Amino acid sequence: IAGKWMARKRVVRRRLPSGFRVCCTKKVIETEIGRKVRQAEKAGMIVRKNQPELEKMRAAGLLVYKVLSTLKSMVAEGVSTYDLEVAAEKMITEGGARAAFKGYPNPSAGSKFPFVLCVSVNDEIVHGMPSQKKILKSGDIVSIDTGVQLNGYYGDSAITVPVGQISEEAQRLIDVTRESLELAIDKMRPGNRLFDVCGTVERHVTANGFSVVREFVGHGIGTKMHEEPQVPNYIDRRNENPRLKEGMVLAIEPMVNAGAPGSRVRADKWTAVTEDGKYSAHFEHTVAVTAEGPWVLTRP
Repeated sequence: IAGKWMARKRVVRRRLPSGFRVCCTKKVIETEIGRKVRQAEKAGMIVRKNQPELEKMRAAGLLVYKVLSTLKSMVAEGVSTYDLEVAAEKMITEGGARAAFKGYPNPSAGSKFPFVLCVSVNDEIVHGMPSQKKILKSGDIVSIDTGVQLNGYYGDSAITVPVGQISEEAQRLIDVTRESLELAIDKMRPGNRLFDVCGTVERHVTANGFSVVREFVGHGIGTKMHEEPQVPNYIDRRNENPRLKEGMVLAIEPMVNAGAPGSRVRADKWTAVTEDGKYSAHFEHTVAVTAEGPWVLTRP
């Protein structure tokens, strides 16, 4: 489930309890004490993870990878999006995890998300709801987004898959969106800044004649599915631009439209679609910053 973009005011430095470290204008935590972590999250700080925590996130991420790999192989003409939901829920349960999306609250919708998957077809950008009535057909593209909580930590990832023979433009949209994610992942190195990640997606997408969705963004992730910072797929100077440090973990998720960047939400108050009715693609990985470079936690 992608985050909803909100403008952030820059954080004023303040004295921190012992056990905290400061990163740029935001405060970054490196501690195993749960109380301090909760304090930090409440204060809107970026929480850095130590190696044991990253290993737990890796386990969650590999389960997400397993689920998405299985669902990718299931995508075919005549399959319903609810068929994918049933298979995913079974795998998540058998993996000893809790589905991250099912029951996730949305105050603006006045409801909790009822499924373990977001399955978005063609002009649906994100948060599409599985349905027995939504049958895949040749020429469709389907974005599958899911997350799990395992041993207290989250993993979150998304893929876009073609159904049968698709148009040249649809295939190029998928390719460019995937490429933009890989280029952004490469920027997840100590010393770079958040805008290096955000700007890389935007530049690659626009250079190829497509547009990035602006209303929905990536996010920090850890013991909560949505943590600081927000990760737009473009540079917005109203957002903070913290320096990347070891232990920071981001869910980077380019959402790219074939046409204009505009989106709207359907009457179900969840499903976001393109305003112009053109296709949209979505890829996502959970990525940690390490001394050795980017560590993608949601693939082997």
